[in-house]
Amino acid sequence: MQRPPKRTGPLAQLKVLELGHYIAAPFCTRILGDLGAEVIKVEPPGGDPVRGWGAQVNGNPVWFSVHGRNKLSVVLDLKRDRDVVLKLAARADVLVENLRAGQLERLGLGPEVLHAVNARLVIARISGYGQDGPYRDKPAFGAIGEAMGGLRHLTGHPPGASALPPPRCGLSISDDLAGLYAAIGLLAAVWERDAAKAGTCRGRVVDVNLVDSVFSLMEGMLHCGADQHLSLRRRQVALHCRQFRPDFRAADDGDRRPELAGDPAYTTNADRCARREALDDAIAAWTRTLPAKDAQDRLEAADVPCSRLYDIADCAADAHFLARRSVQPVDDELIGRTLHPGPAIRLDGDRPEAAIGWPGPVTGAHQDYVLHALLGLPRSGQ
Repeated sequence: MQRPPKRTGPLAQLKVLELGHYIAAPFCTRILGDLGAEVIKVEPPGGDPVRGWGAQVNGNPVWFSVHGRNKLSVVLDLKRDRDVVLKLAARADVLVENLRAGQLERLGLGPEVLHAVNARLVIARISGYGQDGPYRDKPAFGAIGEAMGGLRHLTGHPPGASALPPPRCGLSISDDLAGLYAAIGLLAAVWERDAAKAGTCRGRVVDVNLVDSVFSLMEGMLHCGADQHLSLRRRQVALHCRQFRPDFRAADDGDRRPELAGDPAYTTNADRCARREALDDAIAAWTRTLPAKDAQDRLEAADVPCSRLYDIADCAADAHFLARRSVQPVDDELIGRTLHPGPAIRLDGDRPEAAIGWPGPVTGAHQDYVLHALLGLPRSGQ
């Protein structure tokens, strides 16, 4: 029987049941697990399909070392093993799922059924469009969230610059955002349930979707684009209220030049925004004369916020990432020593390396422990 190490952290008493696959729900529970929660991940026979994504070492998925860390893996068929799922739900504080909207109900595991066995259970539901509305039953995935949520409109090339379609974000931003919102929502629901004096003692349902999660980041654009003037923000690489572009080429590939410092035409932010193209050209002409590191050193000496554009190798080698344990070496018995991102949330007194109890396990690694030690179910033949 594979027993997990004892967990520590602010959520060490929180029991989480994950009925998740691919990205959004597992990302939510990874955050909770990093904070110490007990996470039981229910995988279908054959394992979470995401185990087949990306690079493999000895037949084991590299990404799952991070994606499944701090989780107890059990294999259950949600149709055939419904009674076992209900027993797990009965001992849980929180259930997180990202099945298609309405799928829990079709499996006989809807909120009414779950609350009948555990009235305190907080249920976080992550879907493409939400649990209601005219698009509820449409299929969706991360790229849909970017497109309908408004992000792709902004990441496209400026008018006339290219005939290429708007590129998608280089990672699953819709799923990750929805996972973050689900974590925030369920913790709020747990707080409301358990508040010392006014606690409801009742679990609620948290409804999060990919489209709303992206749409929530659109800043002031809804007002600007939906008012009577219809002043939609154009596709661009700079914010409309920023006086210069956020990226420039250096010789090896600040917002102020000495000859511009005393020019009254650039005194205020509004002045600089009105002359953004001229500023862009002036700054770009300067950065092209210097290696990126030299340009960064000069800008930082003048207290100008700046950074070179890091690739993942730069992140892994950077002194700041390493000093804060934002990049951590982890010994994974399945793939060998690997690197994990450290926890993004830090609490005083907790060591960042303590957040990673164990890397992602093989499918069903904790089947015996969860079913027999935690649930007390008899073994076959007993």
